[in-house]
Amino acid sequence: MKELSLIDSRLEGRYEVRKLLGRGSYAEIYLAEDTLASPASAHRRVVIKALNVFMHDDLDRDLERTLVENFQNEALALDRVRHPNIISRLGHGTAQDLNGILFHFLVLEFLPGGDLAKYSRTNGISFEEALSYLEQVSSGLSHAHGKNVIHRDVKPQNLLLTGDRKIVKIADFGVARMSESDAPITRVGTNIYAPPEHSPMMSGTTGRLGFGELTPAADVYSLAKTAYVLFTGESPRYFSNRPIEALPMKVREESWAVPLLRVLRKATDDDPKNRHQTAGEFWEDLVSASEPSYSARRTDPGLPGELHSTPQPVLSPGYTPLAPVKANFDTDRDLKLKTAIKEKRPGTGISVLKAPAPGDAPEKVKAPEVKSSKEDSRKPDEQGPEFLPIREGRTLRSVVVALLLVAFFAVGIYATYNYVLSQASIPSVYSLFGAREATALMNINLRSDASTDNPRIGLVPKGSRLQILSSQDHWYEVQILEYGSPKADPGFSDRGWISGKTRRGDETISIEEDQ
Repeated sequence: MKELSLIDSRLEGRYEVRKLLGRGSYAEIYLAEDTLASPASAHRRVVIKALNVFMHDDLDRDLERTLVENFQNEALALDRVRHPNIISRLGHGTAQDLNGILFHFLVLEFLPGGDLAKYSRTNGISFEEALSYLEQVSSGLSHAHGKNVIHRDVKPQNLLLTGDRKIVKIADFGVARMSESDAPITRVGTNIYAPPEHSPMMSGTTGRLGFGELTPAADVYSLAKTAYVLFTGESPRYFSNRPIEALPMKVREESWAVPLLRVLRKATDDDPKNRHQTAGEFWEDLVSASEPSYSARRTDPGLPGELHSTPQPVLSPGYTPLAPVKANFDTDRDLKLKTAIKEKRPGTGISVLKAPAPGDAPEKVKAPEVKSSKEDSRKPDEQGPEFLPIREGRTLRSVVVALLLVAFFAVGIYATYNYVLSQASIPSVYSLFGAREATALMNINLRSDASTDNPRIGLVPKGSRLQILSSQDHWYEVQILEYGSPKADPGFSDRGWISGKTRRGDETISIEEDQ
């Protein structure tokens, strides 16, 4: 497993990565500071969600493609369902970490209040607070469902709080389903919160569920299991993969217990047709069951005076309904020869990572290769951030351009061949047929490895006799057997690599002029 190295680096010239917040199954989460934002901005601190396909030791092509598509899916879903109670995407980018590993990332708003799972476990949540949070989540899910997006992983861990813990936002749309034409249902979500229709293996247990059938009632099921946690302070583990049929003993005497159980039992029915069909319908039923107890118990002036029959959103500072520029990610295939330019900011220890300028020579960095998709069944208006170049027209143009380049290259090679035959002064090494020795016809730099990026370790004088030890592309590893003139520097090596090209017709090895 390879972990990204991002601490104390700067992405896109603005996001200074401060610390690691956590790791998921395919992404790493970092806290960063947006240096271009005002110090008073609600988004001065942001979250960097970095895709890292190499967190899986058993990575194969299919898994890699799935991880990339899920990450792409999340960016598209977040833009489509932008809402006050859904976490906002603030930006995106593609970069390399401090070790040269290529990755894509999303910039998300930072919610310092943590998640509802931890908050309810450590602080406890009152009946009134639970209703306030559920109204906001119901509002966000209703909006998402109206945009044909089903979250598929609603749970307390994916509900994040603002610093004052008054506002909750739905996060992690990585496995969201955005249309009926999406891939068939696969097992997703956390087992104790996921409805039976999330798994094709369980879809026939009631005799009524159809394979691949998924509606907003799937999120209603998960929302009801989440409500169980908020109202009772306990996990619904006992009711994993089955309806909620009882509440814990400690709350059974509460005035709201019996009507609440009725709502939760309906919302977690095995058959989605028997549940509330929308998050709004679930909330309306919950309000009806909770209103008497809520009115009698409400003491927090920060909560609304009355429960709304239709779930209402709650705005937080910095929210805007306008999404940032649509994400359009490059792929490893496009960037595999590009490397981040790493610069230290004096006195800060921050390494600034930025893309090379158009005229910069690419460095040779072996970056992880993200496989390309060959097809995309989504409609053009449903295609979001493109990690995978899948345009047929672009492919055809690339083939035509490649053929033209090959033709020009062949003409250049032929012209160079004739020129070499007519010019005795061309830098070259002469080798007898069948022998592994050669004679240098000019001074040639000796390198430590097969690259001009490596330092010079010696000099092969004109007229030196060489033994060719091995070859790699147009590079040759040689041992100097006899110097053509006195050794220029006693410290120079007698063995190393020289650059050249082999022409088999007369066994002449022509050396490219060393840069």
